[in-house]
Amino acid sequence: MTTAARTLLVAPGRHGAYATVGEAVLGAPDGACVSIAAGTYAETLELVDRTLTLRAAAGAEVVFDGSGADVPVLFARGGALTVHGVTVRAGNAAGVQAEHAALTLTGCSVHAGRGPAVAVRGPGPVAITDVSITGAEHGLVLEGTSGVVENVTIDNVAADGMIVGLGADPVIRSCAVSGCGQRGLYVYQHARPVVENCRITRTAQAGVLVAHRGEPVLRRVSVSDAGGVGIDVGAHCGGTVEACDVTNTAEPAIRLAASATATVVAEPAGASGGGPLDALLADLDGMVGLPAVKAEVRSLVDEIQVNAWRSRAGLSTGALSHHLIFAGAPGTGKTTVARTYGRLLRELGVLGGGEFREVSRRDLVGQYVGHTAEKTATVFEQSLGGVLFIDEAYTLSRQTGSGADFGQEAIDTLVKLMEDHREEIAVIVAGYTAEMRQFLAANPGLSSRFAKTIEFENYTPDQLVGITGRMAADGDYELDPRARPVLAGYFDRISADPAFGNARDARKLFEAVRKAQSGRLRRLGRIPDPAELRELRLEDVLAAVGA
Repeated sequence: MTTAARTLLVAPGRHGAYATVGEAVLGAPDGACVSIAAGTYAETLELVDRTLTLRAAAGAEVVFDGSGADVPVLFARGGALTVHGVTVRAGNAAGVQAEHAALTLTGCSVHAGRGPAVAVRGPGPVAITDVSITGAEHGLVLEGTSGVVENVTIDNVAADGMIVGLGADPVIRSCAVSGCGQRGLYVYQHARPVVENCRITRTAQAGVLVAHRGEPVLRRVSVSDAGGVGIDVGAHCGGTVEACDVTNTAEPAIRLAASATATVVAEPAGASGGGPLDALLADLDGMVGLPAVKAEVRSLVDEIQVNAWRSRAGLSTGALSHHLIFAGAPGTGKTTVARTYGRLLRELGVLGGGEFREVSRRDLVGQYVGHTAEKTATVFEQSLGGVLFIDEAYTLSRQTGSGADFGQEAIDTLVKLMEDHREEIAVIVAGYTAEMRQFLAANPGLSSRFAKTIEFENYTPDQLVGITGRMAADGDYELDPRARPVLAGYFDRISADPAFGNARDARKLFEAVRKAQSGRLRRLGRIPDPAELRELRLEDVLAAVGA
């Protein structure tokens, strides 16, 4: 029998809960999760050889405010720190710093003054996803570190946007770096990052600088509006520059020092499957299931592409709306498809940025008359050039008998803004099918703003088994093939539950399988070998499903 990780609650003023995060951390055993209620916590935390998760409670806006401190707001040395859904405000030191510790940051915002927003030194690994960084001296610093950095936005930093050095070899995907006082990406001293589908704009110096024997792989990286050259590869540096787009920078666009060994691979015109657009469509096709959704998105791409060709040929074109409705149950891939759709619109030249911003009711609705319109307009304007994804949009609808509702004010404001800026943004609203019909009825002009509704069907049990298998492979695990029918039977049983979460339930089950494996390995009485650490056995799956 495995024991679930302990959860400790931080909620100032609530009996039975901790008043501060620091007190909860002191009382937490290794492996615990500290769930934090909404509020601003003027605390800095130093964790040494601890394995902990700090997570904002569901729907809570949690701020760690260390703006008056001269030490990092969150500091980990050794162990593993996981942080979900919080905002970190730093002063004269780093926002989040890890020294020889594993670091996972998901859905966080980090603001800093002096020093880096996020700094990791040592092997890590890191998993930094869906994080926004603003106002720091350096955005993200990785030294000697492995792992994955994905969907990170860095803006308005005094010096370098990203620094990768000292042999670090992370994979950096789908990130956007802008507004840098020095370089957008600085790779140095034997670092070997793989940088894919990233966008670097508005840098005072080079967009990308490679120095001191760095060897990055730059693949489908877009560099524009740089004060220096676009991509600058220094002496004795190597790597690959493949299918990169460099515009409006100092000359030359790509500069290789005489002794540099880097290879520049130009993308052949019209090459099949080689361009960023084809790569994004391949990513879409690689998702499990969703055949109707994939067909709908491809038809939208085809229409936009043909419209562009007609325009260049001097032919008339019809107006296209890029606003969509994603209808269906949770966990069916709506957010993932919305992100890909934004990147497709960027590659097609429809949207300048293609950045993705996910919001919910609490991000749009204020507390008094007039506050909501201001709040909604601010979020909308900050999303121009990209995708504004409103999850559970039906919660904005006016409720019968409730009188004036500030959610209705948000809807009315959105209707006007979507018309005024219809070619500058893609608004995607998502939620259950029936509730979305009620949402559209909340304003007479709302339904006409959206090009179409795309239905996301529930995954089948076999598809959920495939999704679980991918999660295992992505986590460097090997799933026992004998577990497939057990998984299929489990998903078949729970799919009848009205609260069925599709891929979200697959993720929960995968985490339960990992915990079962951890308990089994701890009972061995010795350090497992690498093969045992990778293996997820049938007995682990049976323990997770409660069989």
